[in-house]
Amino acid sequence: MHAPSSSTLTFLVLAPLIVWRVYARFRKMVGRQRLSRYRAPITLTIYSLLSSLVAYATLAHPGRVWWLAGSLLAGAALSQFGIRHTKFEPTRGGLFYTPNAHLGLALSALFVARIVYRIVEVYLLAPSLPRSTGEFMGSPTTVVPFGLLAGYFIGYAIGLARWRNSVLLAKRLREAAKSDA
Repeated sequence: MHAPSSSTLTFLVLAPLIVWRVYARFRKMVGRQRLSRYRAPITLTIYSLLSSLVAYATLAHPGRVWWLAGSLLAGAALSQFGIRHTKFEPTRGGLFYTPNAHLGLALSALFVARIVYRIVEVYLLAPSLPRSTGEFMGSPTTVVPFGLLAGYFIGYAIGLARWRNSVLLAKRLREAAKSDA
């Protein structure tokens, strides 16, 4: 019996993290969520930084930069559809929103499909090929799903922040009108 390869060990170590992230992403995209003041800015910051890093990694493949830019724009357009189909609930207990379940399921399926495709590619189709970050980021099958998801999350975070700000502004205006009366 031979020892498992380093890529197999890496996968075994990362598998629980991948499963947890898929589950967390699914819950975030289909269920009712409490909107905190920090969620939108953190999401916006993280996905903007990740998009910048992916763009930098794709510079070795100039055509992929255009794929990334196009998919970021498509994701941003998709986020506007998502915001229009989100159920917003300002309650006494806080601000809540429920994303569109169909869109959440579709984006979660895209995320899972890309992970499964990469696992099949690395472990079944061509296990003997050397792998690198450049090769991974040079693939349109990585860049496009990432761009769609990042563009969606950036646009959706902006939409959530705008809704939160409009609700808080309306509340301040009501309180100011009460104090003037």
